[in-house]
Amino acid sequence: MEKNSLNSRIEALAKLMFKARYLVLFTGAGISTESGLPDFRGPDGLWTRRDKGLPPPPSAMAWHLVDPNPGHYAIVELQKIGKLKFLISQNVDNLHLKSGIRPELLAELHGNMTRLRCVRCGRTYDRASGLGACRCGGTLTSSTVDFGQPLPETDLALAFAHSKKADLFVVAGSSLVVFPAADMPAEALNAGAKLVIINRGETPFDRQAYLRFFEAIGDVLPKAVERLKVLMGPG
Repeated sequence: MEKNSLNSRIEALAKLMFKARYLVLFTGAGISTESGLPDFRGPDGLWTRRDKGLPPPPSAMAWHLVDPNPGHYAIVELQKIGKLKFLISQNVDNLHLKSGIRPELLAELHGNMTRLRCVRCGRTYDRASGLGACRCGGTLTSSTVDFGQPLPETDLALAFAHSKKADLFVVAGSSLVVFPAADMPAEALNAGAKLVIINRGETPFDRQAYLRFFEAIGDVLPKAVERLKVLMGPG
């Protein structure tokens, strides 16, 4: 399907979403680059520059001032029309919650820069709350996950559980090379789901993708969701 025109692939994606009974989205840094944030594994990404001994690229603005973009809001539309079953994200930028995604539909595998996590029970709190300790008495620390640290157990378990239930698994903006996060599309495929990948760079799952987009997420997902709404009809 890669060789088909963009419009025909967008139409195919809309029809897949229309037929899907259990749609799961998986997002990486690529969805947030369209808001002005740097990515990780792109030609000038954070990790690419680090591996070359270079400093991080200058960001246009502070992370907390960055706003969600049309890609984020397209996922919110899927939530509004009842099509989004679950969203798994590798991002720590808070843009999914800022865009309006309900917390119970979101697993943030690498944490959230705006939240603190209890080291004892795993409960999270807004940094702005000013709390020094959890209600259970545990110490609060940054919820973001650094290299070598384990992923939050609850989010990871939810991500695996929903991936196994998916009949359509859409990846938006991830190179799918960081594990265990990159295990999610494999879980979905093993359960019989169709895989759609929207990512500018290549991924290890490209040959297994039912639909593959190398275009910008903002040029694909919003149009596919609008077409889906037409297919669903009024009401």
